[in-house]
Amino acid sequence: MVAIDEPIRIKIATELVYRLFRLTEMSFSITNVNYPLQENKVIFAMWHAQQCCLHGIPKEKRKNVNILISRSGDGEIIARVTQRWGFSNIRGSQDKGTRKKGGVQATMGMIDALNKGQNVAIMVDGPVGPYHEVKNGVIRVAKHTGAMIIPMIWYTPQKTMLKLPTWDKFEIPAPFCFTKAINLYGEPIYVENNPDSSYDKQKRLELKQALLDLEKIAPEKYKEVYCKK
Repeated sequence: MVAIDEPIRIKIATELVYRLFRLTEMSFSITNVNYPLQENKVIFAMWHAQQCCLHGIPKEKRKNVNILISRSGDGEIIARVTQRWGFSNIRGSQDKGTRKKGGVQATMGMIDALNKGQNVAIMVDGPVGPYHEVKNGVIRVAKHTGAMIIPMIWYTPQKTMLKLPTWDKFEIPAPFCFTKAINLYGEPIYVENNPDSSYDKQKRLELKQALLDLEKIAPEKYKEVYCKK
């Protein structure tokens, strides 16, 4: 078997993933529900499993959205694909040896983008879990910028939304199955510059509950969009 250089492997994988999503687009639609009126200094917060819901952000608004993505090989593929979708990227840590340094760089990158009036998107329980546990990064960034956090999920009752056997139960629509979904956005969460660690924990729990609440009300919102008589 001929070995493939890492840069070539990443280039090939990027092209395959991008083409897969382009094919999926032909039979997949997302309708935004309660999309935030504020155009800048927004933190879109979602579960790691639902990161593809970012595809529902309108194309004309994507250039102002910076997605936090790890520096791993898989992260490089995702970064290249999202750039072709029209998003910008902020790169995080790569491995245990550089995680602290990379985490600081990512945090500073998000703070800088928000202070310039741009938006960021964070998978709040990523990149390695625990599942559905909000980490402190999103709270730290909001605290230092005054940016509002907008929880967001996507939802469809259709069985054509596949859940992969990964730690996060990654969700992706099956190609050519005409899946209809909604992106549901929650009410803004604001974080004060409070140094108390218990305050940070309170805000993490508030964000987690907001995401879980969106999942509960999503079926009814879906009916309102797609099942009106």
